[in-house]
Amino acid sequence: MKNLAILGSTGSIGVSTLDIVAAHPERYRVIALSAGNNLDRLEEQIRRFKPLVVSVLLPGAADLLRARLGSDGPEVYSGTEGLIACATHSLVEMVVSAIVGAAGLVPTMAAIENGKDIALANKETLVTAGSLVMEAVARCGVKLYPVDSEHSAIFQSLEGHNKNEVRRLILTASGGPFRTRSLQDLEQVTPADALAHPNWQMGRKISIDSATMMNKGLEVIEARWLFDLPSERLAVHIHPQSIVHSMVEYIDGAVIAQLGIPDMRTPIAYALSYPERLPLDLPPLDLCALKTLTFEEPDLDKFPCLALAYRALQLEGSAPAVLNAANEIAVEAFLAGRIRYLDIAEVLRKVLDRHTPRELDHIDVALRADLWGRDEARRVIGEAD
Repeated sequence: MKNLAILGSTGSIGVSTLDIVAAHPERYRVIALSAGNNLDRLEEQIRRFKPLVVSVLLPGAADLLRARLGSDGPEVYSGTEGLIACATHSLVEMVVSAIVGAAGLVPTMAAIENGKDIALANKETLVTAGSLVMEAVARCGVKLYPVDSEHSAIFQSLEGHNKNEVRRLILTASGGPFRTRSLQDLEQVTPADALAHPNWQMGRKISIDSATMMNKGLEVIEARWLFDLPSERLAVHIHPQSIVHSMVEYIDGAVIAQLGIPDMRTPIAYALSYPERLPLDLPPLDLCALKTLTFEEPDLDKFPCLALAYRALQLEGSAPAVLNAANEIAVEAFLAGRIRYLDIAEVLRKVLDRHTPRELDHIDVALRADLWGRDEARRVIGEAD
């Protein structure tokens, strides 16, 4: 029996994780759950999985949840303090870090420092402070398992092989909803257009990141820290079918890939059960029905966010944290109708141009860079109003 804390339990990753827990109650117990503002879904999860502690975003929501649950309910916290309480509970053995955005960094680091293994779906944790996180993982002797389908695919394709024989990692990307659209067409894109991902069911922020390919850029930065390889050995291929989740190319020319249907329960289950595999009630991959798998180079003129991510990675230090923070603000502004789709990349470019990277010698440097990036992005957006 493995005791879990699930940070971001009402999001798509959290819901899929709880589906796996429900299918294997003999293997997993939920100790802690955290959510943002979706109290109805969180209440349903609490009544079903009976955690000992939960956390929500705001104190008022915590009061409301306590009133709903009554005296038999779990301990209810809020804010960053609540996330840390969930992540560091004494009974928790593994934390599923599935919060969207940089908010996942502090509780994930707290979990690592308290000896908890991590199933990492929050890519921003490594984007904002990758060197510090991986140093803490090594120092505290914990395991960190990737949940993103691309990083899980690389993790699986490295199993049983000598890492020194790796030539490069190839992350695949669907290309999102705009792969075949012209740059001119993108001038008229609406939030509804950008949210319509052709293959994956994801949250709003991640869907926009997929449309701009910033999501893939963040994954490149994450891969740099997960697998300890420089940016020039991290490639991206567009793969519209989303069947080959990523690949590892070795020095002898062999390429090993992980394939599967586009369903996040597969990488989540592997992170939870490693080194075993869990039986999942998913349809099999029918390659004969697919007939064709295609790959193409990403168009950096159409997807400049990907190029900006490589630039931030090469600048090192606090630059990736600033880029990620600016992106969160720009995506919020786009979804609110304050800027256009093509303005997202322009906001990021201006913020990165104005930043002087600092060495990440403490988590506070990453947190200050995050705040600076948000403030600067707001200034850039305000200048355009």
